[in-house]
Amino acid sequence: MADRKPIISGNWKMHNNHLEAIQLVQQLSYKLTKEDIKAVDITIHPPFTDIRSVQTVLEADKIPVGLGAQNCHWEEKGAFTGEIAPGMLSKLSVKFVIVGHSERRQLFGETDEMINNKVKAVLKAEMTPILACGETLEEREADEAVAKVSGQVKAGLAGVKADQVAEMVIAYEPIWAIGTGETASPEDAQQMCKTVRDTVRDLYNDATADSVRIQYGGSVKPANAPELMAQPDIDGALVGGACLDADDFHRVIAFRDAG
Repeated sequence: MADRKPIISGNWKMHNNHLEAIQLVQQLSYKLTKEDIKAVDITIHPPFTDIRSVQTVLEADKIPVGLGAQNCHWEEKGAFTGEIAPGMLSKLSVKFVIVGHSERRQLFGETDEMINNKVKAVLKAEMTPILACGETLEEREADEAVAKVSGQVKAGLAGVKADQVAEMVIAYEPIWAIGTGETASPEDAQQMCKTVRDTVRDLYNDATADSVRIQYGGSVKPANAPELMAQPDIDGALVGGACLDADDFHRVIAFRDAG
């Protein structure tokens, strides 16, 4: 198995104005240790209106946290009122973009084709996509989880080269566990993250599958992070509510200390 460095990402969703964002980043920076930075890659994904402010703080204070976005459009420019182009983000030192989050799929009607276009656009802009996938409770109860997630991965990676996939992040987030307080058991999370890796292996090769980092997301908290992160195919976490508190997010980042 490749030596994959864990990546912990905080998805702020629609929380924090730019002043609150600055405060949260500064609070987190005070808690990060050299050991944290050495052991884990960290990314934060504020709302678009916060990105410039967060970029300034990260760069001025030399905080070793990757700046991310929660979404983007796939076109480079055009008459798309309310949308943000990938190049606009990369110019603000954004390095990671979440693509295909279930809330985008469910609430805003994003299709597999749209998500695939976004993956390719993010890569073209020299940023790293975090491709999200996951099943509903109904799909899981009908034993359709593996087929659903595998299908989303295949569709999201269509036309993407092996070397690009190897550098990507894929986030498995069971929809029934997002913001509900429910968490997949470590065994279930491992099974589905292995499904993601096996799908990449089938699409590409062993080297690509062993290199791509796979996050688990869905009510990740300090209490369950160590056991989830101990699974062989889970290489990190996409954190929602817990990332809005600097102490809670740091405790997820420092999961290795709780074992």
